[in-house]
Amino acid sequence: QAASLEEKQEAQSRLNSLPRNASPVRVRNRCGISGRVRGYLRRFGLSRIDFRLLALKGEIPGVRKSSW
Repeated sequence: QAASLEEKQEAQSRLNSLPRNASPVRVRNRCGISGRVRGYLRRFGLSRIDFRLLALKGEIPGVRKSSW
């Protein structure tokens, strides 16, 4: 059953009243140091580039370069 014109307008006005950035879809993972979006590692909250720099300096506990 189709909604009436008043119901559609009411629903649209409710959606428009929400804050724009309230949607979780708009949140983007960013590096904590550089703000870089691409190459983001969730576990560390860093981009791959900043992660590598800190890991090589030994500033990330429990992380070291692998070799086998």
